[in-house]
Amino acid sequence: MVPFAVAGIVIWAAVGLVVLAFFRDGRENWLWTCLAGFVLGFPGLAVMIRHDANRRRRLAAGQSSTDSTSPSS
Repeated sequence: MVPFAVAGIVIWAAVGLVVLAFFRDGRENWLWTCLAGFVLGFPGLAVMIRHDANRRRRLAAGQSSTDSTSPSS
């Protein structure tokens, strides 16, 4: 999930730079929208990092519990 959040941040930044470079007059709303998408991407990135860490922890806990309950030969 982290690559999707990073891609979103990069896309908002790129679109913001395009808007800033080519559409100066009368396009301030688009620039603010791009800035908001870029800035709000960072809390989203933090949530995705935490989500992925919790998912890895849950998977590791599930694998260790199945390893300890399996009969040994």
